[in-house]
Amino acid sequence: MNSIKILKGGLFTTIQDKGRWNYQRFGMSVAGAMDHFAMRIANMLVDNDEYSAVLETTFLGPEIEFCCDEIIAITGANMSPKINGEAIQMWTSILVEEGDKLSFSGAINGVRTYISFSRGLDVPEIMGSKSTFVRGNLGGLEGRKLTNGDEIPLGKRELSSKGSYLRDKDTPIYTKDNNIRVVLGPQDDHFTDEALETFLNSSFVITSEADRMGYRLDGPKIAHKTGADIISDGIVFGSIQVPGHGSPILMMADRATTGGYTKIATVITPDLSTLAQMGPGSSITFEKTSVYDSHKIYKEYQNKFEDIKKSIKENKFEFDKNLLFNLNMFGKGFSVTVREIE
Repeated sequence: MNSIKILKGGLFTTIQDKGRWNYQRFGMSVAGAMDHFAMRIANMLVDNDEYSAVLETTFLGPEIEFCCDEIIAITGANMSPKINGEAIQMWTSILVEEGDKLSFSGAINGVRTYISFSRGLDVPEIMGSKSTFVRGNLGGLEGRKLTNGDEIPLGKRELSSKGSYLRDKDTPIYTKDNNIRVVLGPQDDHFTDEALETFLNSSFVITSEADRMGYRLDGPKIAHKTGADIISDGIVFGSIQVPGHGSPILMMADRATTGGYTKIATVITPDLSTLAQMGPGSSITFEKTSVYDSHKIYKEYQNKFEDIKKSIKENKFEFDKNLLFNLNMFGKGFSVTVREIE
């Protein structure tokens, strides 16, 4: 059977895809990958559907043994990936052989790393998704993070003889200080003018209370006109709640479906992946944008994926069955290192 074995689970490794959509009205969290850009590119590089299930690992990666030949891609945070102790390149297709072991260290930059598999992770879909929602004990592998000794079956797809890579110009650079664009509302009218000015002209630091559900921010207090409570309404990925204590909370992938605190603003979709790669101690400034401009930015974001997809299809290289290719696409030149398979 095609499968992978989890020798070490890493700090927090789960199975994620696009998420569990159309069930929030029943109280079910969407979940799904925190960084959709990294997930989509990882899948493109192994010729999968962009939203196929991948492994998402946080801060410290897992150790995986392959029980079959496979093609993988690793994107997102740099956790120094290695095959059998030898460094491999990220953001490119990698051919691995049965018995090979993939390992990681702690994150050098960014927070979350994504691993895609050309055969796909063969776990059940629940409500149209394979995503793990740990708080609900649902999806993925038994609704939990991966632990030592887990075995995950892969599909039966025949391996391609070709791989590809992401161009240097398209590869994100992760930093700890970022400007995040937001659309004000839906309850920005519950805040004083001074509070809105403070929100848009201050720096906020992500506290240690930061996970897949949300990030608590430390910074100037945001004052309400009367109070923080509202009749509970829907919450989206990127909603920014401000409870009565005045410190904003960024709602992330595993957020609750509704909430009863005022939401001062909402992060635009293209900037959610930037947030996903920020951890405790990182600082954020918020920039106001209009609904019209946010739509324009989103269209440009989606068009970028089409351009990337085209380049990945054009920049194909042949795998050699006797060689493993470690392609370095990130310098001014183009270099290839090879390792013989005994």
